Amino acid sequence: MMKHSAIIIMNTEVAGSDDVELVYTLDEAITVVGFGKFQALVLTYAGLGAMAEAMEVMILSFIGPSVKSEWGLSSGQESLLTTVVFAGMLVGAYSWGLLADNYGRRMGLLSVAVVTSLFALLSAFSPNYISLVLFRMVAGIGLGGGPVYSSWFLEFVPVRNRGFWMVIFSTFWTIGTILEASLAWIIIPTLGWRWLLALSSIPCFAALIFYFLTLESPRYLYLNGRISDTHIVLKKMAAINGTELPPGTLVSDRKNEEYTPSENTHLLSTRKHETEITKSPFSSIFTLLSSSLLKTTLLSWAVYFGNSFSYYGIVLMTSELSSGQSKCWPHANEAADDSSLYRNVFITSIAELPGLVLSAVLVDKVGRRISMVIMYSLGFVFLLPLIFHQHELITTSLLFGSRMFIIGTYTVAGIYCPELYPTSVRTTGVGVASAVGRIAGMICPLVAVGLVSGCHQMAAVSLFEVVIIMSGISVLFFPVETKGRKLSDIVDVNN
Repeated sequence: MMKHSAIIIMNTEVAGSDDVELVYTLDEAITVVGFGKFQALVLTYAGLGAMAEAMEVMILSFIGPSVKSEWGLSSGQESLLTTVVFAGMLVGAYSWGLLADNYGRRMGLLSVAVVTSLFALLSAFSPNYISLVLFRMVAGIGLGGGPVYSSWFLEFVPVRNRGFWMVIFSTFWTIGTILEASLAWIIIPTLGWRWLLALSSIPCFAALIFYFLTLESPRYLYLNGRISDTHIVLKKMAAINGTELPPGTLVSDRKNEEYTPSENTHLLSTRKHETEITKSPFSSIFTLLSSSLLKTTLLSWAVYFGNSFSYYGIVLMTSELSSGQSKCWPHANEAADDSSLYRNVFITSIAELPGLVLSAVLVDKVGRRISMVIMYSLGFVFLLPLIFHQHELITTSLLFGSRMFIIGTYTVAGIYCPELYPTSVRTTGVGVASAVGRIAGMICPLVAVGLVSGCHQMAAVSLFEVVIIMSGISVLFFPVETKGRKLSDIVDVNN
């Protein structure tokens, strides 16, 4: 059973006498409100956004060969369809993070939903290759808003079992990948790639429609001194969950900060100047690269780069090894066809489910860092035999295992990184790290598609293994373990 003790403040400066005030902080309020129906609704909406992103990214594995065949494209032009999406995500990951940190999480959610839904659907009506490239690139900018969804959900979740619920959030990504593989298997052979693009945009439009039911993050409101608005959100959370807020008045949890009982006073006024400064995009970057956050930022970039490079590499290699083995290996299975491609991609997508279960088991028991090291190691082991050509069944099994563990590291990093950054730069920090990951996504087709299709499987897999090793080493150097720790709101300049 959770225990809560109200803070008692003795204010001797009011009316010349001792007044006793019961007060509570935001973290205490969220803990007392607990995880209930309200958070389940927030999880559903944030998960819808993650599922939409997964479907739009996974679609790259399927439309390339169909478009190449229909329009007579070269291999380079086919790879460009993937690269421009990640280029757009690179821009979007940084831009939406800044928008959400400076103007609110809801503004970020709305902007992401509008851009993604509109251009995802327009892609289905592309009259030629150039227009398809442009539409997919802008859709990629919208898809870069994934960190906004995760940060928004994270800020409603109590400290207890926070890792577990963030893993549940990540499950929606996996649902999206499995759903996209299933759609492609059914739609492309019968209706073609345009129908796949159109149907895959439905979750994006659903996120736009249900946006109007969302509430602003209480942490964002709290940080910006909007105490009355924060209290209103907390009251709605408690009402929907069937609980009550702690007795007393909501105050800042900063030590030695003067308490002023007036509701109209900005209780976070000592941060006001700092908050206004972060309205500048460059100052947000300077904050991420300040002495307090530099180590965390650089290590986050390394981990996100490694995760994206490894994950998308395994996804794209599944397609290449399923459809191109007979070209490079004369004695390979000659029966490989489109059905084999869809089947193998579907099977390896299912691998993400046990990976998520493993993440949920480990993340709140052994911590974020040890969880990632364990899963990086196991992912490395499963990928290693693919340096040499294997039978199709063995290849699929090894890709299944490696994808299972790499999605695990991807998931835990998605929990760990937002916890490391304070609210003032959380979405920007995660957004920039995701942008670095998108650079890996842009490079990945050159390795997974270029090298494997060029019969250089050993070189491709060896490079993936090196990246996994470097990512695992980077994890060990993170300064803190966030398991069981409260989220911070501002940068500790004394750290």
